[in-house]
Amino acid sequence: MQRQTIDITKLHIQPHNLFHHQWVLLAAGDFHSGDFNAMTIGWGALGTMWSKPFAFVAVRHSRYTYQFMEKYETFTLSAFPEKFHDALNLLGSRSGRDGDKIADSGLTPEASIQVAAPSFKEAEIIIECRKIYADDLNPAHFLDESIYRHYPNRDFHCIYYGEILAAAGTEKYRG
Repeated sequence: MQRQTIDITKLHIQPHNLFHHQWVLLAAGDFHSGDFNAMTIGWGALGTMWSKPFAFVAVRHSRYTYQFMEKYETFTLSAFPEKFHDALNLLGSRSGRDGDKIADSGLTPEASIQVAAPSFKEAEIIIECRKIYADDLNPAHFLDESIYRHYPNRDFHCIYYGEILAAAGTEKYRG
């Protein structure tokens, strides 16, 4: 995929479409040591917090990727053209505990520009982040009762905020 570095102030993205319709691959760990995992996510956000560009992701404690998010300080978010939807579906429905799901997906991990977490050769946009805040969702603070329907097992997410350190993408992401 032909990607170029994008100044974060010039990044052109539709966050709701990206997370809700296109899906995003969250990767955490260390590419060079081979100790990493990835999972497809449909919930997240991009914005500004504490005067920094940030990405926020939600990971349940039961997910294998949670261990990597806790152990390592960086993560990446990658989005792909529609032809990779099946690979993303596999990466969101199988656990890395049970085998090499990344290899099974056909996607190719590669070194990122600034962080230890891997990026993916086939991605059309990659956002590299360093964790700056993490906390578990507290259901006592839900102001909308409908949120509970997403947690029938009461397995609430840990929310991670990552400062965006680098972004690279195809022309459609350049503002």
